[in-house]
Amino acid sequence: MKFIDPRIDFAFRKIFGSEDAKEILISFLESLMGLEGEKRIRDIVITDPLLLPDVKTMQDSILDAYCTDYRGFSYSVGIQVCKVRAFLKCNQYRITDIPDNLSVTTEDLPKHRQIIAVTIADFFMSRSSGHYISRYVFKERESRENYPDGIIWYFLEVPKFRKKLEDIGSIQDKWIYFFRHARELDEIPDQFRSPPFDRVFERANLANMSRQEELYYDKACMSVGDARGLVELAREKGEKIGMEKGEKIGMEKGGKTEREKIARNMLQSGMDAGQVCQLTGMSKEEVKNLL
Repeated sequence: MKFIDPRIDFAFRKIFGSEDAKEILISFLESLMGLEGEKRIRDIVITDPLLLPDVKTMQDSILDAYCTDYRGFSYSVGIQVCKVRAFLKCNQYRITDIPDNLSVTTEDLPKHRQIIAVTIADFFMSRSSGHYISRYVFKERESRENYPDGIIWYFLEVPKFRKKLEDIGSIQDKWIYFFRHARELDEIPDQFRSPPFDRVFERANLANMSRQEELYYDKACMSVGDARGLVELAREKGEKIGMEKGEKIGMEKGGKTEREKIARNMLQSGMDAGQVCQLTGMSKEEVKNLL
């Protein structure tokens, strides 16, 4: 038994991005955001259900949803999975757009509280903190008050989750373990055989994908590999250019220092400035500064 990697954009949408996956998506969002009581999600509308992506570009997409809690408050949620750090900022601009096909009437506006942006990152965003779930809000600079009904950012840094299978207990632990290790598993662990995870693994089972879906999934995996390769190549080129420039600057500085030393000895031995300039290639101003 093999499972698709939920950190791949197409695989994520395959598991979460359809009408019959609503309860799965609700469970994930409630555990990630720590929603309890009346703040739990009563209903969710996936505004852009699963569509097969453009194989040529394989651009990461945003899964947009419209949530209503038990208080009657509603908010938009944009969810993205990001495998390469270099693409993060580009996707952040896209994730904050309320989708065109979501109509919020004037009467709904008082209850349409905010936009929530969720990023599932397959890399370290910050190594200074051990928290694998971070929450960011807009604050006023002086008073530190939260901006009312502003955008709330949730980041899940998957590589920071280090718990072993025998140590996981909460629903949140199970979700993050699933994101990190699903593609490595060859069977459904006993801890995941109850709802909603029994259905999650069923949807993630590679054997349950159509031939066309397998094709798209393979291309999506290749696209991620290519993107990471390009980023690594750019980094290596940057390091090489930096080293070459550093060597050149070092040689130039070293050569200049040696010329100045020789020129100073010439002047001390009685040579005039004109002769020193001719022999060392230094300008009159440079020689004058040595006097």
